[in-house]
Amino acid sequence: MEQDISSKIAIIAGAGPAGLTAAYELLHQTDIKPVVFESTNAIGGISQTVNYKGNRIDIGGHRFFSKNREIMDWWERIMPVQGKPSFDDILLSISDKPFVPGGPDPEKEDRTMLCRNRVSRIFFLRKFFDYPISLKMSTFTNMGAWRTLKAGFTYILARIRKRPNDSLENFYINHFGKTLYSMFFEDYTEKVWGVHPSKLGADWGSQRVKGVSVSAVIKDMLKKCFSSKKDSKNVETSLIEQFLYPKLGPGQLWEVVADDISRSSGEVHPNSEVKKIHVNGNRVVSVEIEHDGKMTGLACDYFFSSMPVKDLVAAIEGVEIPDDVRQIAAGLQYRDFITVGVLVKNLKISNHTKIKTFNNRIPDTWIYIQERDVKVGRLQVFNNWSPYMVADYKNTMWIGMEYFCNEGDELWTMDREKFIEMAVNELSMIDIISKDDILDTVQIKIKKAYPSYFGTYYQLDKVRAFLDTIENLYCVGRNGQHRYNNADHSMLTSIEAVRNIKAGIKNKDNIWAVNTETEYHEEKNNSD
Repeated sequence: MEQDISSKIAIIAGAGPAGLTAAYELLHQTDIKPVVFESTNAIGGISQTVNYKGNRIDIGGHRFFSKNREIMDWWERIMPVQGKPSFDDILLSISDKPFVPGGPDPEKEDRTMLCRNRVSRIFFLRKFFDYPISLKMSTFTNMGAWRTLKAGFTYILARIRKRPNDSLENFYINHFGKTLYSMFFEDYTEKVWGVHPSKLGADWGSQRVKGVSVSAVIKDMLKKCFSSKKDSKNVETSLIEQFLYPKLGPGQLWEVVADDISRSSGEVHPNSEVKKIHVNGNRVVSVEIEHDGKMTGLACDYFFSSMPVKDLVAAIEGVEIPDDVRQIAAGLQYRDFITVGVLVKNLKISNHTKIKTFNNRIPDTWIYIQERDVKVGRLQVFNNWSPYMVADYKNTMWIGMEYFCNEGDELWTMDREKFIEMAVNELSMIDIISKDDILDTVQIKIKKAYPSYFGTYYQLDKVRAFLDTIENLYCVGRNGQHRYNNADHSMLTSIEAVRNIKAGIKNKDNIWAVNTETEYHEEKNNSD
């Protein structure tokens, strides 16, 4: 029996994918009024799009792809797909036709999705390698005979002598062998997390690259050779070749969702931070919001939290919180994120692939930088995400340099101009650009971008157990569950939570199960 939920209010902390999905679903599935409070002035969380002088930055890079049909349909309902390809056509590329670029036409509606070809490569030894690693002749040529032999031998050895999956290092070695791990995973992973893979849990690896290995690459290659029809359900996500993308970046979709919520009976309030959460018995009864330095109290019937678990526990009042729960929550760690946008006339590297591109530019959406002599972890080429992301697509290249750091560390506290100088020096040193071609630069910082899988993470179940005793509290999204969710995973946590409310289900296991079951998995590095 469905619960009577008329004339009730749900307060939602955070206007990212999880928070906005919760609000949207409440509006369309129930009579509950959603009120969203976002601590920043940006819509979309880490899925926001930053507009800098008409050049747009996708924070972190977001492919709109999910193995969950409901999510794909949800996205298309918000923003129709240009050309209306079928679901299976979206999952796997069956066409080599290049996208013909062009600037946005102000006379036309731009609220549509593009169907994009995925090209992601690794830059190592000043050469390009396919990602995931392919078994092409160019791979072996770039590696050299000795590295190729070592890679083959250590992969076979890893299959014979499997290590216990008790660290991320062992997980990668079991899947790829010691040589490939050392070449393509070890240094990059340490750049991302600031911790050597031997000190990270295997959870993150299994979550991000589940099912992807040398054997998976071989199987995929054989299927392409001998199968005329592509079966999307049996293809690992990191091998998917096509995805959807909003014309003006991921933030555009979430801005449309926020606008829909505000035009209906819901509310979205930027620059408004949830500071206190008052609990009476086993229910959240009210919250206190800070806006422009003023505190305002608001009663509620439901509370959705996509705020960091650390901040959530610290904000709860009116109920006794066990000391170990407080300590574990306070000990949760995060990785922060800095992007440097660099506008250039041209890149020094050109297209040597079989993919046709405008002016023979490289086709990559993002490039993993594995070079050990630079700190930059990944490059994004925004021209290739969407031509509408660049103010002057024909005459400029707009790229993003991504750095991973901790708030308060050397990178985070570095003077802005010095940081940008360091970044462009690195890009020049690895022969991606010429400094003379730089037209403009910008730096953007994002806090708590990645929940970390170390620190007190492995005691998180105790925090979850406590939070689940608060009947009308729903932890959703990446930071809300301290889990490296992609956007589709974050959305699913909110969809499941709304379903529970509608059906009067108090157990929250299904909400926490998102991105732990096989069918939820998607690789981002990943929107993701």
